Amino acid sequence: MRYALQWLRSVVFIGQMYVAMLVVGVVYLPYALWHRDGALRACQDYCRYVCWSAAWMVGLRSEVRGPVPSGGVLIAAKHQSFLDIIMIFGALPRGRFIMKKQLVWAPILGWYGLRIGCVPVDRGKRGQAIKAMVARVKAGKQEPGQLIIYPQGTRVAPGVVKPYKAGTAALYQELGQDCVPVATNVGMFWPRHSLYRKPGLAVVEFLPTIPAGREPRAFLAELEQVVEEASDKLMAEAAEQLGQGK
Repeated sequence: MRYALQWLRSVVFIGQMYVAMLVVGVVYLPYALWHRDGALRACQDYCRYVCWSAAWMVGLRSEVRGPVPSGGVLIAAKHQSFLDIIMIFGALPRGRFIMKKQLVWAPILGWYGLRIGCVPVDRGKRGQAIKAMVARVKAGKQEPGQLIIYPQGTRVAPGVVKPYKAGTAALYQELGQDCVPVATNVGMFWPRHSLYRKPGLAVVEFLPTIPAGREPRAFLAELEQVVEEASDKLMAEAAEQLGQGK
């Protein structure tokens, strides 16, 4: 009975989450049209709403650990589900993503993404997009912020091994910025291919900064090591909550 009730709560939560996206997008539209900060505020408030509603609707609380960066840095994050996107973006003062160009045409999401400074890219043309973004920042046409990238290129379920892509090292070198790694355990509670949301404490953790200027291959190896080790610890913590520990 408890399992069935949690399923029902999960479905209702997911449904209202997307309704809320529409409502927030419409309500904030005049402010977002007038000023870019309006779009940023809309996205951040939506992220905080999702975390708040998840806590009381399905018992999934969220916690951000570690010092949250405020300057212009590269954020290289473990990606397990939509929730880590929500939590990371909601914590950052001026985050933006490298996003697939096709998402530009997604209702609400695409327009707001462009408005907050996300970088749409064609497959194989990421370098051109990054160079254009760097040029806009230097010319004062775009405010510096925190560029978020997922080094494994896609969502990766807990326990699945997937290599870190060289494009992250190339981006780190091109930007010439410090990199803040981010670990997470959210996939333990918010699975990629399921509507079921498990109660517990989902965590994203901002890890110690990797300074700019490292040799790309050494940077990528260090990034993978610190993110995977920290994520493993967080997932072990989650397993204890879920009764999967020793």
